[in-house]
Amino acid sequence: MNNIKNQFSIKDLENLTGIKAHTIRIWEKRYNLLEPKRTDTNIRYYDLENFQKLLNVSFLNNNGYKISKISSIKDEEIIQLVKEIAVKSDSDNHAIDGLKLAMMNFDQKQFYNIYNTLLKEKSFSSVFYDVFIPLLSTIGILWQTDTITPAHEHFIFSLIRQKIIANTEEVQSNESNNSKRTFVLYLPDNEIHELGLMYINYELINKGYHTIFLGASVPIDSLKDLANYYDDITFISYFTIKPDKENLRNYLDTLNNSILEPNNSNLWVLGHMLAQVNLENLPNTIKTYKDIKSLTETVANV
Repeated sequence: MNNIKNQFSIKDLENLTGIKAHTIRIWEKRYNLLEPKRTDTNIRYYDLENFQKLLNVSFLNNNGYKISKISSIKDEEIIQLVKEIAVKSDSDNHAIDGLKLAMMNFDQKQFYNIYNTLLKEKSFSSVFYDVFIPLLSTIGILWQTDTITPAHEHFIFSLIRQKIIANTEEVQSNESNNSKRTFVLYLPDNEIHELGLMYINYELINKGYHTIFLGASVPIDSLKDLANYYDDITFISYFTIKPDKENLRNYLDTLNNSILEPNNSNLWVLGHMLAQVNLENLPNTIKTYKDIKSLTETVANV
């Protein structure tokens, strides 16, 4: 049975494009910009072609074209016009829209084409901050609103993960590693969202630091062995969904008492879960960050 989503409600289109449903209805009725279809039970829906066209129409509208003008342009000419404007404006938003479409179509080739085009003008770090992070934020919302399936999410995460690994391997081959400081990157028990942590690992290696990447779902007790091998350890973790709100402060205190203080180590931590609890009076061994960029900027000044 095929469970891949290829039919969208008007609310789905609103979530995917950021265009209000009310506006979509006006564009549809007044300018015939979209052609919704109907199921056998007479329920209106939009297909992938409608989604793609709406992305292109929105792009042109944001670049100064009036809807009345866009409605008079043939579909194939709209696509060409969007490409021409995107090249001239170096638009990150257009790239993000293209990656959304690649995700919805499970189109690896389109992902690679967009990524390679971005690399002609940007460094990998700029692609990650300017395009991948906004895309991942959008995907989180789309998943929560049931606009995309888990298959879509895993597809795009896997492709981004490939690019982080490839770039990490490239800088690792040139690693100078003149620092005695060791960074140990891990996620706590039952935490599996590792893309952000993987990118931080890339930044650290790129700056010449020695890193040990442990990955997802690592128990506290498993961190104790590291102290027998390395001095001056800085642990880095990313709390996206775990530890949960009720256990987060206790987790930090346990980590501090059993690992950090006895071994003169530190923890740098970031992630959505930190906003859920009161983090006042944390031990001096623990430092929190609001996002990846603020943490990597600290690394540059270490």
